Amino acid sequence: MGIIVEDVSKQFGSFEAVSHVDLKIESGSLVALLGPSGSGKSTLLRLIAGLEAPDSGRIWLTGEDATHRSVQDRNIGFVFQHYALFKHLTVRKNIAFSLELRKTPSAKVKARVEELLELIQLQGLGDRYPSQLSGGQRQRVALARALAVEPKVLLLDEPFGALDAKVRKDLRAWLRRLHDEVHVTTVFVTHDQEEAMEVADEIVVMNKGKVEQIGTPAQIYDHPASPFVMSFIGPVNVLPSSSRIFQANGFDTPHPEVFLRPQDILVETSAEESSVSARVSRIIHLGWEVQAELTLDDGQVVTAHLTRERFDELNLQPQQRVFVRPKEARAFPLYYSI
Repeated sequence: MGIIVEDVSKQFGSFEAVSHVDLKIESGSLVALLGPSGSGKSTLLRLIAGLEAPDSGRIWLTGEDATHRSVQDRNIGFVFQHYALFKHLTVRKNIAFSLELRKTPSAKVKARVEELLELIQLQGLGDRYPSQLSGGQRQRVALARALAVEPKVLLLDEPFGALDAKVRKDLRAWLRRLHDEVHVTTVFVTHDQEEAMEVADEIVVMNKGKVEQIGTPAQIYDHPASPFVMSFIGPVNVLPSSSRIFQANGFDTPHPEVFLRPQDILVETSAEESSVSARVSRIIHLGWEVQAELTLDDGQVVTAHLTRERFDELNLQPQQRVFVRPKEARAFPLYYSI
């Protein structure tokens, strides 16, 4: 097992940042800690790194109790959001820094640096300074520096948060490919659901210092364990269970709220059995799909996602009268298929 967190808690004054967290991360896996601001994900990462000490519980790294070990003794690579590169050192010197601190023979340092420059696809840029690189290139250098000492665990704290959307997307794909090459146990913190779904083997969803759910991206999305997870992972409509769209379909639940994914709303231009009337209040073109905001006759507003092909087939127009029904909906703790 790569990382084991056993009943770990951490408070800052009266604020409990991490509360009785249990977590097991397999060796060689790529895991995302996902949650909103204040959910405890960065604190948990810092506890694993040794940058914070837990108030209670234990942390195991590669089979050894590391709870009270110093950062230096944990053999961890840590990458921060804002790179933390040395501005006065070249790319080569930045990557070599930790190796030279350990008095690694110069020939071995040189070979390792060149190997990493090739791995991060920055061959030929080794003599440049950080100010001469793009944000994405600087983040690659930060990753190479963390990998230089061949850590057993790599920890990334919102590694792409300071970059623009296009660069973030490119680096996500690059990080996935990099991990598939080096196979180092990797944990990264993000509040970006798409980033977690695209990159990670497994996602740990956190909220208010606790773990809400652990699973693969497909498990988290298709089988959310709580209303929070369903609301946080992907778009969702939250409607009262008394809404006519559910009553017309025999959806009976004691729970006050029902969760309905936009892609699970079926839209037709003519009335069908169990469909309810709605008006198209807004159409938003998102490229590969179309988002339609629909106002039901009872005043509830729902968002439906349609493929471009289906949208063209329906030929929807603003203010048009349509008929809708849910394909699937969820009311916790019960699940309903309609």
